This record gives sequence, structure tokens and C-alpha cells, in this order.
Amino acid sequence: MSDNVGLSTPRGSGTSGYVQRNLAQMRPRDMGAPYAPRDVDNLRHKPRMPDQGLLEHDRKREVEVKVFELRDKLEDEGVDEDEIEDQCSALRTKLLAEMNKRGGAGPQRNLKMHQVHELADAKIKESERLRQALKISKDYQEGSHWRRQEERVKKAAERDEGGGEVKSEHVRETTEGRGPGRDRDGGREGRRERSGSRDGRDRRDRRGRDDSLGRGDDRD
Repeated sequence: MSDNVGLSTPRGSGTSGYVQRNLAQMRPRDMGAPYAPRDVDNLRHKPRMPDQGLLEHDRKREVEVKVFELRDKLEDEGVDEDEIEDQCSALRTKLLAEMNKRGGAGPQRNLKMHQVHELADAKIKESERLRQALKISKDYQEGSHWRRQEERVKKAAERDEGGGEVKSEHVRETTEGRGPGRDRDGGREGRRERSGSRDGRDRRDRRGRDDSLGRGDDRD
């Protein structure tokens, strides 16, 4: 066998599982310039999914092994064939019911290194128990907490940029005479006009009093 060619497990292949390295193969260069960066999803760890068909086959095989042991024992005892069939069928039904009821619950122990599908299934169940113990949601994605923080920082920066634009517009209106400065200038001009009108009325009043006093002196 050569690299990237062969079976996922040497079990049942009649080989030792040794994979010869292909010295003629060139690894694809997908890192660094001028190549585009790798997708983050491809770099994320993905657990190996077990083959449920093989796991189901192994469980049924264990049941059949126990049934065969019972049959061998009854045949040695000289039990009638019909009785042997009845007892084997009853044992098979009982073991299958227990297997379906158990459903592989609980951690599996004493697994061998070549039991790759059993190990993968045990790892997935262990991760599921840990998730339930820590009360982590099923739709949780790795790194989502940091992404939410980055989004909050980005929104805060956008708000700050919007506030800076409003301030610059306010300054521009003030310098062009369209803002509050114009209102203040108009207020000062109005106050000058009102004060000038009051001064004119005061002068007219004083002249009227002087004229009345002068006519009184002439009469005397």
C-alpha cells in the first residue's frame, strides 16, 4: 500500500497495516504567498465519526457468540434439537432486548487500539456527557465567545466614528455662520437695536422736559 491509498483500518485486510511512504508524491503548497490562506473550518479539529453499521455488527456478533456457547453446551448434554432451538431463540431475544435497552450507555472500557470505531464512538459519547455536565448548548461553536466580543468592539468603534462626524459637521456649521454662532450674533444685534431705541426715547423725554421748563420761565 502507498500513501492515501488503502483501508481506513487494517482489520480484516490480512496485512500488518504498514503504509509505505510515497517518496514521489509532492505535497500541495497552500500556505503562504502567493497562495490564498486556508479556510479556518478546514483547520478546526473534526472528530472521526464511527461506522454505526460496524458497531451494530459487533454487538450482534457478541450476542451470537453467547447463543453459540449455549447451543454447544446443550448439545454436549444431549438435549433434544427442538429444545435447543427454543432456548437459543429465547436467549437471543433476551440479549437483543438488553442491547437495545442499554443503547451503548455508559463509558466503554478495555478497548484495544485496533478498535478504531469503538474508540471514536466512546470519545463522542464522552464529549456529549461533558457537554451536558457543563450545560453547553448543542449549537455552540468554537470561538463564538471571542467573535461576539469582536463584534461589540467593532460596533463601539463605528459609534465613535459616527460621533466624530457629527462633531465635525457642528464645527463646520459654526465656521460658516450657519450654527449657533449666527444665532448669537443675531441676538447681539437685536440687543443693540433695542438699547438704541431706548436711548432715543430717553433723549426725546429730556428734550420735552427742557422745553416745558423753558416755556414756564418765559411765562414768569
